[in-house]
Amino acid sequence: MNRLSKYIINNLSALFVSIFLPLFAIATVILFIKIATYTAIIQLSIAEMLEFYLFYLPQIIFYTLPVTFFVATTLSLFKLSNDNEIIVLFSLGIKPIFLLKILFKPALLLSITLFITFFIVVPHMQNVTANFMAYKKGEAKFNLTASEFGNRFGDWLLYIGANNKDGSYSDVFLFNKKKTEETLIVAKRAEIFNDNSILRLKLFEGQGYTYSKESFSQINFKTMLINNNTHTNLKDTQTVIEHWKEYKTIKSRKANLITNILLSIFPVLTLLFSAVIGIEHARHGKPKIYLYLFLSIVFYYGATIGLEKAIGFYTIPFVIISSLIVSYLLYRKKIARRF
Repeated sequence: MNRLSKYIINNLSALFVSIFLPLFAIATVILFIKIATYTAIIQLSIAEMLEFYLFYLPQIIFYTLPVTFFVATTLSLFKLSNDNEIIVLFSLGIKPIFLLKILFKPALLLSITLFITFFIVVPHMQNVTANFMAYKKGEAKFNLTASEFGNRFGDWLLYIGANNKDGSYSDVFLFNKKKTEETLIVAKRAEIFNDNSILRLKLFEGQGYTYSKESFSQINFKTMLINNNTHTNLKDTQTVIEHWKEYKTIKSRKANLITNILLSIFPVLTLLFSAVIGIEHARHGKPKIYLYLFLSIVFYYGATIGLEKAIGFYTIPFVIISSLIVSYLLYRKKIARRF
């Protein structure tokens, strides 16, 4: 029996990898296209794009693994049927339920992994992604360049004579006009940096002039710091419980909680469907197996997404119970009575 278990698991593993890698590659390409569209708003280096990709990686894995496992399980059983190995096993007195017990262990392990991924890992990654985007958007507002039209830095009008190769600026002029006075600052060189989400302009070797109707003053400086008054809005770090408690006020959070719970248990709930579809007489089952796979996935995902909007959290027991009843009735009719 141990050899049989290893043989089935090995077949399942080979099919799982062959199906998962193409799906994962397609999802990766789509994600990189999405990341590339962000470059129209913010500047991203190759390293930052890879960092962005890693933030979304748990979500890619979460949404591809359940379907991959269901398809791999079904095809591994069908391969046994197609090679007539399933007939030999049943002739030796091995029941279909024994095959399901072997497949139940990896299905349960995968479901637990999926639950941990969506409930703990994904919320943390979403918070990191949101802060990363906020930081880059705040930084993008101040991509200063040499231009005859100038730039804005908070309340200051900023003119840059030239951009240096080291990222600094030369021949910098800042002008600030208020109701009662005007200020002009001239510097030979300037650098911009982010200090705890506050953008600062550091000026080197210059003069500052302040004048009004009543007075005129001048200062000389070696270095001067000018803070921008626009702060980057970073989200506070939330615990997992705090994140999911927001389902009461955020509709998308509630929808994600419902659908992700059902997707997490998808590998376990569809084991009977895999047996019903995969255990076949090869002559009759081959043309229909892919159609049945497609319909099963559409039914489960469609019911999950569609009912969530109508009945809320009642979707979870409804989908679980209905899936078990339908799959059990089909299993009794097609598999249990014949084998």
